[in-house]
Amino acid sequence: MKIDFVLTWVDGNDPKWLTELEKYSPKNKLMNGKDKFRDWNNLQYLFRAFETFTPWVNKIFFVTYGHIPTWLDLSHPKLVIVKHEDYMDVENLPVFSSHPIELNLHRIKGLSEYFVYFNDDCFILQKLAPEIFFKNALPVDAAIGNIMNDGIIAPIVLNDIDLINKNFNRHKGQKLTKNQMIRNNFWLWFTPRYRWKILDTLLLMKWRVFSGFVDFHQAQPFLKSTFEKVWQAEPEILQKTSRSKFRSNMDVNQYLFRYWQLVTGSFTPGTYKNIFIKRKRVELRSKADVELACNDIRSGNYHMYCLNDAMSKGRFTEKDVSEEDLSVSKVLITKTLHNLLPGKSSYEL
Repeated sequence: MKIDFVLTWVDGNDPKWLTELEKYSPKNKLMNGKDKFRDWNNLQYLFRAFETFTPWVNKIFFVTYGHIPTWLDLSHPKLVIVKHEDYMDVENLPVFSSHPIELNLHRIKGLSEYFVYFNDDCFILQKLAPEIFFKNALPVDAAIGNIMNDGIIAPIVLNDIDLINKNFNRHKGQKLTKNQMIRNNFWLWFTPRYRWKILDTLLLMKWRVFSGFVDFHQAQPFLKSTFEKVWQAEPEILQKTSRSKFRSNMDVNQYLFRYWQLVTGSFTPGTYKNIFIKRKRVELRSKADVELACNDIRSGNYHMYCLNDAMSKGRFTEKDVSEEDLSVSKVLITKTLHNLLPGKSSYEL
């Protein structure tokens, strides 16, 4: 089984990209803040982690607007550079939202049926076996019921769930109802591997529709065929989102494909330890948050860690972090990652 990684990245300092950005203006300023495009200058540590901790990866598809880090060795046999125009409809470009970029990943030429999608803020910190991501030729995940997402993308997650319920309900046939889909895959939803988390799902069984799923915002394993199935089922909304240059409350995102895998039983349940204990996501809203995250990384307690930039004024951040604190925060993260991975990888010139 060949497992590929897909890594998306934007260089928010690229003059050509900035010129394109200035031609357009997002309607939703909150959802399209500067933190969505900010580069923390630590991309090389993702590649060092890939080489050190997941040397078994087949190919790394590096997806960008067109900018390339000056240190990246383009001749590396495992590296495939993918520009947006290489796999997306040219008439929709440029886009400044991750959603169109994510929804069309299955169109990347040469991409394996089995791939793991990485944002550039998700770091591997320990050696990982392929079985962390794929087992029995299926993505490793956890199907756990939830009520709603409390983040800025809550409307988008709601759109994803709405499409799931549109395709799996009593009007489509009793075999496609929520309860029947869960019964069909009972031990995927109520496996002892989730420990007490199965109670969340159990309490929500009263409702006839899916109310939501526990999300992790981590490196996500996918089947390419899932993208193809969802595109076949819901081309209109996927095409509409693909034409959206900026994030919008009317979008769907890559969570839709994950939810589809969960509902159809196209996954293998992971363990509570690997899903909930060994992975962590933090929102960095201050220098103090960064210091705590650095302590976490140094602790050796986590095999994956997501450093989400939330240092711009937003729903939960009252004002932009000062340039001084932002600069110090970047240095702190870089030093911590460098102590973990000090040597250059073969992906670096």
